[in-house]
Amino acid sequence: MPAVFVHGNPETPAIWGPLLSALDRSDVITPQLPGFGVAAPDGWGATKEDYVGWLIGELEAIGEPVDLVGHDWGGGFTARLACLRPDLLRSWVCDVTGLIHPDYVWHDFAQIWQTPGAGEQFFADTSAIAIPDRVNMYVSMGMTPDVAADVVAAGNDEMNRCVLALYRSAAQPAMAAWGNDAEAAAARPGLVLINTEDHFVGDTNLGVEMGQRMGATIEVQQGLGHWWMLQDPARGAAVLQQFWATL
Repeated sequence: MPAVFVHGNPETPAIWGPLLSALDRSDVITPQLPGFGVAAPDGWGATKEDYVGWLIGELEAIGEPVDLVGHDWGGGFTARLACLRPDLLRSWVCDVTGLIHPDYVWHDFAQIWQTPGAGEQFFADTSAIAIPDRVNMYVSMGMTPDVAADVVAAGNDEMNRCVLALYRSAAQPAMAAWGNDAEAAAARPGLVLINTEDHFVGDTNLGVEMGQRMGATIEVQQGLGHWWMLQDPARGAAVLQQFWATL
């Protein structure tokens, strides 16, 4: 029964490296979102529904229930999949349940990407920044230098297109609609990570409320931010292993 770790935006599976090194399990799969450092299929629309469908296909191909762990958009897809296809899961972990709360307001970057013209200009401006400066920008936001370098190297026009399409498909009330049937996720054991310094997911109370509706265990990680798995991988690994030990 493998563990499947799903990254988010604008990331690659490299974000999981330190955490996986600290984990006491080797049955780990780290799929890569289409368009995020790997080619997307022909005609790929890159909507949130497209990505959930892709993840369902990835899990179906494994052929047995998995322990699914999702971060950022990977967490959003995990939360939705837990409602739609609990048969594919033994358990699920999500660090962004606040995104599907009816009161969630998208962060400033997302609102730029959701705005036609402004989103395209954002990526044109970002692409003009020297690579070392882009790496330093991600480091200042909480990534480690090696992971930041990997993320910057993966960035290209295809990723930019996918980011814009994904966020535009998720403009409210689209994300809130994903929370309408949140109670369905209780069909499998869930763990919601609330990182007190993650300012992309809104008020932490939103995530707690949605986690409770989803029937999940709530783990508040004081002092950790958006990239908690890089900030304190040993702590993150311990939390996951303690959760899995209860299954």
